[in-house]
Amino acid sequence: MNPDSTIRSRLETVFALAHLLQRVEVGRARADADAYRHLVSQLQAALAEEMPADAVQAILAAYPAAGEVYENLHYEQAGLSLAPLERSVASEQAAKAVLARAAAH
Repeated sequence: MNPDSTIRSRLETVFALAHLLQRVEVGRARADADAYRHLVSQLQAALAEEMPADAVQAILAAYPAAGEVYENLHYEQAGLSLAPLERSVASEQAAKAVLARAAAH
């Protein structure tokens, strides 16, 4: 398999998984807990493959659920880089509050 077809195949896989995950997230497709975990696991594995960053970013922009999976995979390096700033700040503040409450008990 030549490099171009390998990259195309990887991008098609990410696209298909991202599309399916988005459908599940918005209620247009159903998945039980095991199927959902399997779908997310497959997407995580697909996103770990080497692909052109601009193509991956375009897919993630079109499918917010996949963007969240990507952020979770790269949180240590990039934080919530795909989320709007307000949501990122709110998430950080909520996490800090939960940790403070847990430490108080």
